[in-house]
Amino acid sequence: MIDREHRERLEHGYLSAHAAFSDAATRAVSEEPDPFRTAFQRDRDRILHTKAFRRLMHKTQVFVAPEGDHYRTRLTHTLEVAQISRSIARALGLNEDLTEAIALGHDLGHTPFGHTGEDALSFSLALWRGLDPDLHPGLFRHNVQSLRVVDHLERSGRGLNLTFEVRDGILHHNGKERASTLEGRIVATADRIAYVNHDIDDALRAGCIVEQDLPLKTHTVLGGSHSERITTLVEDMILTSNGTGDIRLSEGVWNAMMELRRFLFENVYKRLEFRSEEPKAFDLVCRLFRHYVEHPCEIPQDARALSGGDDETAACDYVASMTDRFAVDAFKRLFIPANWHVR
Repeated sequence: MIDREHRERLEHGYLSAHAAFSDAATRAVSEEPDPFRTAFQRDRDRILHTKAFRRLMHKTQVFVAPEGDHYRTRLTHTLEVAQISRSIARALGLNEDLTEAIALGHDLGHTPFGHTGEDALSFSLALWRGLDPDLHPGLFRHNVQSLRVVDHLERSGRGLNLTFEVRDGILHHNGKERASTLEGRIVATADRIAYVNHDIDDALRAGCIVEQDLPLKTHTVLGGSHSERITTLVEDMILTSNGTGDIRLSEGVWNAMMELRRFLFENVYKRLEFRSEEPKAFDLVCRLFRHYVEHPCEIPQDARALSGGDDETAACDYVASMTDRFAVDAFKRLFIPANWHVR
């Protein structure tokens, strides 16, 4: 039998000195240790059993309302980030359980309709506060909301009481500030590796681009297929980071990945012909927020109670938590006449 204490001793035997060790993890509220699971394993399991994690299945990654079963959702993106992160952590002798917990929780606060929904909530918050949305972008940030989900919204307001290391990794998986652990930094870069590559894969599947459209230089550096690009990026991060006390890609490989990211923005994310549904999704989220912030009594009582009486927060939490399908149904119920028939 291998109990928790034995696992903790094993970590000190085989993990790198740069790793985050489970027996040093801290929580805001102290708890009796689990007899078999380490602190980070416990956090991972708590995240997996949340309602927010289950909702990721029905939230857009990039393509709004795609026709087909093989396009990524926010859930499949999360699982790909977790797999990439664990592979890198394992090779570097870092804590796999910590990287997995951070990866599984990093997008729990994402809105319906992907970054379109995130932009719509930021825009709506600015207008509601009487601010110019162009001068005050980013009022809603999904990483901050993800932390709010695990700290406060789950378990009817009690939160998950996750370790500092997991919470820090979730909050800093994007933005200017870096995670305090190497495991958190792995997830931040693995997130980019995952979305750049699977967004290319989905764009190819949708017919938005063909493989030959990709910049020739990136083929030379990263490879000419989805699996080759992933392999190159993962192996480069392992080799470049090894023994440095930090997580990084080599300059050439990093630049190639960023070139692919720029290509995606110019040829997929910003191309009007591939974004025909996005203005509708943006307007839908804006109208839902406006309605619920003006009519907070229509927010379910259990959700409203978590806001501490702040109607803006209640509306933001409620709309951000919605799946794409739930948001569309709510919009129809609120703004489309029932039993409407065109004569």
